[in-house]
Amino acid sequence: MAGFVSLNYFILMLFAILLDMSFAIMGAGIGAGLAAIGAGIGIGRIGGSAMEGMARQPEASGKIQGAMLVIAALIEVAALFALVICLLISQSSAA
Repeated sequence: MAGFVSLNYFILMLFAILLDMSFAIMGAGIGAGLAAIGAGIGIGRIGGSAMEGMARQPEASGKIQGAMLVIAALIEVAALFALVICLLISQSSAA
């Protein structure tokens, strides 16, 4: 009977470990998706605002375009960082 109880305990612990790993992988996937969606929304808003600003003040279009490109690059870097962190989380939970 003691062997049966320890086998059940082992199976229960194995399921708990697999469940924790699957939650980590699922969370990493959701985090990567949210990072990509956030970057897309942010760059879209920046582009729209820049176009509106250039339409209102055509003489400042060079400055607006330069600032828009710098901010878009920073958003892309932040999104890439979030995706790398999500990838590391999923790989560390799978190992």
